[in-house]
Amino acid sequence: MAIDAGEIAALAGAAFVGSVIFGITGFGSALITVPFASHFMPLTFVLALFVLMDLANAFRIGFENPKNAVRAEWTRLIPTILVGNAVGLTLLVNLPRGIATFALGLFVLAFALHSLLRRPGDDRVVHPRWVYVAGFAGGLTSTLFGAGGPPYAMYLSHRGLSKEQYRATLGLATLTSISIRTVAFFGMGFLLDLKVWAYAAFVIPAGLLGIWAAGHVFRRISREGLMRVVAFMLLASGASLVLRALL
Repeated sequence: MAIDAGEIAALAGAAFVGSVIFGITGFGSALITVPFASHFMPLTFVLALFVLMDLANAFRIGFENPKNAVRAEWTRLIPTILVGNAVGLTLLVNLPRGIATFALGLFVLAFALHSLLRRPGDDRVVHPRWVYVAGFAGGLTSTLFGAGGPPYAMYLSHRGLSKEQYRATLGLATLTSISIRTVAFFGMGFLLDLKVWAYAAFVIPAGLLGIWAAGHVFRRISREGLMRVVAFMLLASGASLVLRALL
């Protein structure tokens, strides 16, 4: 089993940057890590490696301040996430991903632009019924594309939560999605490669260091600032999905 120091350094750097973003917004690390690493590593290896890092990061965020999580929001999200994950696993092999990825990317782009262009003070709260769409879409896209965060973030950012409640609730929702995806990757054999675990020994600490750095930024950012960061991340997420579908 050959281990390349250059590869490890590059992957650890991507892990740190992606984890800083994840630590501030509660999602988005895969937008950095997966496209970058896929340029020089097989996609299945990249997905397996970074699901381990994402799981470690999600545990760190999800259980950092669980008392801040809004239980009503979290308990509504979890069942629909599970359904979305189950459907995603069923479609994983057979679904033509290009069209689905493109459509999701356009939707996320439209929402991000709406969030960025809305007038100050326009902080409307959406109806709780939208949880069914957000949870299902996030569970589905988490399994299919490794990008489950945007639907959860879209929903929770319009539920009138404080920045602490938003981060904790999104963290628990993301933890659920990533945990199920990890189990699925074990079942598909992606995580049976010893090289994945060898590289993870370097990537996971780099990711946790990024989470630590993000914590210092998070404590200094306002709720409005956080929501704008989320909107920009959604913009990047939508663009990334559209480009992935077109290339």
